[in-house]
Amino acid sequence: MPELKDEMEKVVRDSSKKLLEVAPPPVRYWLLWDVLQRPRGDPELEAAMEGCRTYPPRLKILDSLRGDGTWPISTSRRMEEDAGPGPPYGWTYITMLRNLDALGDSLTTMGEGRVGASIERILGWQTEEGYVPGPWERFPLPHYNGYALRNMVVLGAGDDPRVGKLRAWLSRNQREDGGWVIPYIQDVRYLPEYRHMKMRDFLSLANNGLPYDPGEGRLRDLPSCTWTTMMVVRGLIASAEHPKDERTMRGADLILDRFFKKNRHPSFLMDEGHWTRLKYPTYHGSGLCALDILTFLGYGPDDARMDKPIRWRLGARSKDGFWRRSDRPHPEKDLWITEVALSIIARYSRMY
Repeated sequence: MPELKDEMEKVVRDSSKKLLEVAPPPVRYWLLWDVLQRPRGDPELEAAMEGCRTYPPRLKILDSLRGDGTWPISTSRRMEEDAGPGPPYGWTYITMLRNLDALGDSLTTMGEGRVGASIERILGWQTEEGYVPGPWERFPLPHYNGYALRNMVVLGAGDDPRVGKLRAWLSRNQREDGGWVIPYIQDVRYLPEYRHMKMRDFLSLANNGLPYDPGEGRLRDLPSCTWTTMMVVRGLIASAEHPKDERTMRGADLILDRFFKKNRHPSFLMDEGHWTRLKYPTYHGSGLCALDILTFLGYGPDDARMDKPIRWRLGARSKDGFWRRSDRPHPEKDLWITEVALSIIARYSRMY
């Protein structure tokens, strides 16, 4: 469909021009590198990289990182955390993941400041099986492990054997439908003795020491969680020498097959409306993040399943050329959302 390709190329040209005029250094860098494909040594790209190094929000995050690898959290959240088992259960770990994500977006590496200490602290929580527990439950949460995996690799820890061990744990837990879900909930929640319990009651029971046997008794015919799968695939892509391996592509196929559909598993965001909510950061259930993953893996016009999601992405553009989180202004988040949207459209148009 040459008319769609022409439309996309015009959108990329027009919106990129407007975004370059107002983008902060990290957004500017990714726009120049990923969308406009400027080569290393390009003066504008080099200027954006230098701008990232002196970018005040990045420096603020680095300056507030403590020697033990954690960031301060509010008094109320600290009290809540201290009343429980302590990190990695609670807001300390969540704050670490979010700040490391933001630092990675700003081209930070683990050699800067105390970033290495933060990564080391996360890996210090790793279990013998390979996963990092927390932040909310006392059993494995692949969603957050995929998130942690991506952050550590982006920041430069990909060669650490413990990071490889985390990747291997995620790979082992892929289900027959190609996706992932919280193993405890998938494998125990639907056994006859727990099947009719409310989820909150089951979680309370599980967190108080319900035994978990991750052996041969898995109920593999039950559906995986769309958003858990998305976050695991995101981590595997970042950590893989060959991103388009069989496991990753099976997970990506599951995401694409379910685009715009209600999540079939109650572990995370069941409402189909999450597909079309523009969010930044994009790691929570989001069609924006899904399309970023899919186009990176090479899903393009030759796959009929991509047509409707891509047309939705184009149609969500505002009259001013940007994509926005909502009618209320969210200036910096909207600029990031616009950059990701343009990356998706540019990749897709190049595949014609």
